[in-house]
Amino acid sequence: MGSGRVERLDPMALPLRFEVVDRTADGRVRHVELHRERVVVRRAVAGIKMAVNLPVTAYLGVAIRIEPPTHDADGAVVLVLEHPDAALSLTLFRAGDCSDIIAEWRSWGRILGLPLLVAEADGSLREPFPRLGRIRVDTPVMRRRRATALKRRRPLLPLRRRLGTLPDEPVVHRGEREIIARN
Repeated sequence: MGSGRVERLDPMALPLRFEVVDRTADGRVRHVELHRERVVVRRAVAGIKMAVNLPVTAYLGVAIRIEPPTHDADGAVVLVLEHPDAALSLTLFRAGDCSDIIAEWRSWGRILGLPLLVAEADGSLREPFPRLGRIRVDTPVMRRRRATALKRRRPLLPLRRRLGTLPDEPVVHRGEREIIARN
């Protein structure tokens, strides 16, 4: 993580290795390896070394959390790789302002292939956009004809034609001469 007020891991630089504060581990540190398809957490507790190897799909998603200010620190906006076990959740980005948070949030979600989540005030997580499986559902957008790849191959005339209307009573011509020329 960087120094200063902004702590940032770069999603384009995967795999990443970094250290996280862990109050229960020896030396109060845990070593994390973050790959596109897995996360490895290494730590030692009471002299026993352990490594937890988890697939990225075991995580719930990339969540935006707001940390309220305390007497020790200012408030912050945090991106967290959320796991059902809170001890395995990882902070990916922390900043005092919200200027780059949406871009970071979307890039982490896209790189890891996980859903984007928003943390509510009570700690629960919700998705900001409706989804159907892994596909985000949105209102349909009208297609514009001029943007299609087949624009030059399709004639425009059939698109401009309108359906004709029939009269209420059909017109019948009886007893008239034929207009067709015959020998």
